[in-house]
Amino acid sequence: MELQIDRVPSPIGPVLLVADGASLVSLDFEAYQGRLHALLAKRYGHYRLARARDPLGASSRLEAYFAGELGALDEIPVETGGTEFQRAVWTGLRQIPTGTVTSYGDLAASLGRPKACRAVGYANSLNPVAIVLPCHRVIGKNRTLTGYAGGLERKRWLLAHEGANQGASAE
Repeated sequence: MELQIDRVPSPIGPVLLVADGASLVSLDFEAYQGRLHALLAKRYGHYRLARARDPLGASSRLEAYFAGELGALDEIPVETGGTEFQRAVWTGLRQIPTGTVTSYGDLAASLGRPKACRAVGYANSLNPVAIVLPCHRVIGKNRTLTGYAGGLERKRWLLAHEGANQGASAE
């Protein structure tokens, strides 16, 4: 399997994005490329990464997002793989409007699984397409910043960038 990879500089560190030619399949911070490769290997088995500039226009859209066009990521096609529950969680992330946050419990309830807040949190931690599927918009019930695979400082920055840092503090 050949996948396309591009590196996008950002205010919170370089971002790697991977596409399969039709959809974005992975987006993670360069500092976590080991995790990116592990998730790709789990999903595809053997794969090869070929450098590509702006696959699917996703790199340009990511740059636009970081430049302040907050809706630039909304229409990027994604293909996440994962279990049915994980895909439901990841799809639910795109329903959280830019500039707002929700809790793990509220996200679970919106999926018809109100007692599954821990499972939602776990699925969130495995989100293969960070930022585009905005797992950073999910915070703790008591409005604390909890669990972000890219680090809480990045989560804090993303929320502030989107105007959603509504008094949330790091736990």
